[in-house]
Amino acid sequence: MTSSVDEENAERARWATGPERPREAGRPIRVEDIVLPPLLPRLRRLFKHPRLMHYNRLAALVVLANLAFLAGGPHSTRTLGHAALANLALAVLVRQQYVINLLFRLATRASPRRPLKLRWTLAKVYHFGGLHLGGALAGTVWFLAQTAVLTAEGGDTATLAVAYGLVALLAGLVATALPPFRSRFHDRFEKIHRYGGWTALALFWAHTLLSARAPVAAEPGVWVLALVTFSVALPWLRLRKVDVRVERPSSHVALAHFDHGVTPFAGSSTAISRSPLKEWHSFANVPAPGRTGFRLTISRAGDWTGAFIDDAPSRVWVKGITTAGVANIETLFSKVVYVATGSGIGPCLPHLLAAEVPARLVWATRDPRTTYGDGLVDEILAVQPDALIWDTSRHGKPDMVRLAYAAYRDFGAEAVICISNKKLTWQVVHGLERRGIPAYGAIWDS
Repeated sequence: MTSSVDEENAERARWATGPERPREAGRPIRVEDIVLPPLLPRLRRLFKHPRLMHYNRLAALVVLANLAFLAGGPHSTRTLGHAALANLALAVLVRQQYVINLLFRLATRASPRRPLKLRWTLAKVYHFGGLHLGGALAGTVWFLAQTAVLTAEGGDTATLAVAYGLVALLAGLVATALPPFRSRFHDRFEKIHRYGGWTALALFWAHTLLSARAPVAAEPGVWVLALVTFSVALPWLRLRKVDVRVERPSSHVALAHFDHGVTPFAGSSTAISRSPLKEWHSFANVPAPGRTGFRLTISRAGDWTGAFIDDAPSRVWVKGITTAGVANIETLFSKVVYVATGSGIGPCLPHLLAAEVPARLVWATRDPRTTYGDGLVDEILAVQPDALIWDTSRHGKPDMVRLAYAAYRDFGAEAVICISNKKLTWQVVHGLERRGIPAYGAIWDS
């Protein structure tokens, strides 16, 4: 028979308040009492399906543009080569950090007074990877077609040898970029695409020069390759080794502090490495208003992060340009709700500290003070006194869709931004979008 004390404890476990505040200091929330709005009509809901997300729409748009160009044929060998280079240049350039920052800057210029439907779409700017996918696939097909025509026309041996090597390499890059391989062997995928990409670029140079008609400087492909080469090299020209001070609040988290003359903008990310030719890991920059430098929140999520926490380095390599992330879309809205789990608080924190847009935080994590330290939690509460911080070690894992909706409704927000693992991010984003609520989160396309 259950005692009244056990019943009271069970009842209390269904409620959440701040991590250290007494229950009466904040309005408690019963998750099961939160009623979600109805789903959109079936036709409108269809366009919110993950398979029809803007990433895939952009990829399809590139493919359709190429099909339209194909329909205008017939095309010569040179035209096929130009089409291949144009698409592959698109695939490379759209991933360049300055280009990414420019895309975000253009998309977020719209005023929050513009129609919500327009801003809802503009905020999908972080789906630009669809252009990369479409360009890579189309470019590979165009180059395969050019190689087939060259073979049929009896091209010279050297050019054909380079072409067949390049076809095999491009096919390998496409195959290893497919989700099953990329998600299961992500570190291997990154190495294959780094070294394979460099090799492909070198082979494109060889193929273009072998196929060029004098003078070489008049060949459009040469100038396209020069631009692509500069784009690829630029982040590595910014490579340097810098000091880092690592604070470890717990065995699960490290706070890496940097102050080497760079104070990145809120919402950007920095790539760091201990071995620059082996692997790189990107983390959200957390600058603090009025202070130089920035922090990275690094949680134990694999061998590399585990080694970083257990054997903290005094210096690391940084490269590239600080790059805008999904949360930078916040300026398109009058109010936003940030939903985070665990170390997902890292990308949210700089925006909360900057307070450029009124925001409300919902954060679910295990024992926040023990895991992340009193300093970080107090810093969050100083700027988010009404934040809902759900301690999963005390209350279990909540229904984040319901918590996100309750915060969105009560705060009068226009959008929800979720920073979490892949499964939960998709649950929150698509759970809300299917109900007509603008919601955003990473799409794991790199």
